[in-house]
Amino acid sequence: MFGVFTWDPAREMFSFPLPLLDRPILWYGFFFALGFFLGYCFLVYLLTRYFLYQSLLKNEAKKQAKVLAEKILVYTAVGAVLGARLVDVVFYQDLSDVYRDPLSVIKVWQGGLASHGGVIGAIIGLFFFYHKRKVGLQGLSFLGVLDLVSIPGCLIGSLIRIGNFFNQEILGLCTKVSWGVLFGHPVDGSLPCPRHPVQLYESVFYLVSFFVLWKAWYLYRSRQGTIFALCLMGVFSFRFLIEFFKEEQSVQIVSSFLTMGQWLSLPVILLGVFLFFYRRKHR
Repeated sequence: MFGVFTWDPAREMFSFPLPLLDRPILWYGFFFALGFFLGYCFLVYLLTRYFLYQSLLKNEAKKQAKVLAEKILVYTAVGAVLGARLVDVVFYQDLSDVYRDPLSVIKVWQGGLASHGGVIGAIIGLFFFYHKRKVGLQGLSFLGVLDLVSIPGCLIGSLIRIGNFFNQEILGLCTKVSWGVLFGHPVDGSLPCPRHPVQLYESVFYLVSFFVLWKAWYLYRSRQGTIFALCLMGVFSFRFLIEFFKEEQSVQIVSSFLTMGQWLSLPVILLGVFLFFYRRKHR
């Protein structure tokens, strides 16, 4: 019914480099930035709805939502990028290479970003935000902030995976399924073969999670921390399962039943389970 689909787009959106930066715009960077922009817009919407529930006037609610969303975006983005880069270096790269060239740690454009580290970094960034800015949150706890951020976070993750698909990275295993994708120039330089488009599998799941958590927030917004717990359990349980269809990305895993992504997913899933039942007990 279907045939093998060949995928080999240029990684650059435009052939000419940006002024001053002397670097072209990559599709990955475009989807990364688009994800955070749309995530910011949706966070403004959620915060506005929350402040309206707290009986703020519409104009005041929208104004306060924009101010908080901008600050949350800065703390989240910085924390996510730093965390994602550090976890990629520590768990996925050859540390001897980093020892020979320590500056490679900050060269994000030449290296990878690990989603597990992105989540940890975002949480740490939001922790600093919350304890620096408690005024104006209208009863919103730290867990409540995590609830709100986790919803657009799924949307951001969905767009980032589309960027990975354009960049021909995070490859699936070779397969004989009729919807296999043949990548022309994979980032890892592997031999071309029809592969599971795991980037698209994840992108679709994260997009569905975005809508599910969005609707669930209206039911559980008074039980702060529940949406965040559901996000951790759902997203990283799927991440654990989808790793069975991926090539190992870490050079530190030589022979193991589980991939590095699965080992890193397990504590995040357990954290989500603990938080979910803890919130049910102390609601």
